Amino acid sequence: MQDQNNFCIDNKMKPEQLYQDLKELAEKLGISVSEQNFRNTGINVKSGLCKVKGKKLFIIDKHRSIHKKNEILASCLSKMPHEDVYVIPAVRELIKKYSQD
Repeated sequence: MQDQNNFCIDNKMKPEQLYQDLKELAEKLGISVSEQNFRNTGINVKSGLCKVKGKKLFIIDKHRSIHKKNEILASCLSKMPHEDVYVIPAVRELIKKYSQD
């Protein structure tokens, strides 16, 4: 839910800032986040986590809405061990929301 200033009412944080914080958490967990243009691939591609040369890489479709990017990344991070890393409350709340999926 959003107000007219584009803040998420649930956690009082702009979706763009939330996305940045999710990406920072991913980096702390050793996961690089890369936005790619999937429209020109010619094949059915989904955003998600993969390993490239032994390194974890989360590739996300750059044409997704910011809310969908937050949902996809939070869902991925909810499956990663992050108990030993400080997570700001708004990010923790979002990850918890998507850990049920």
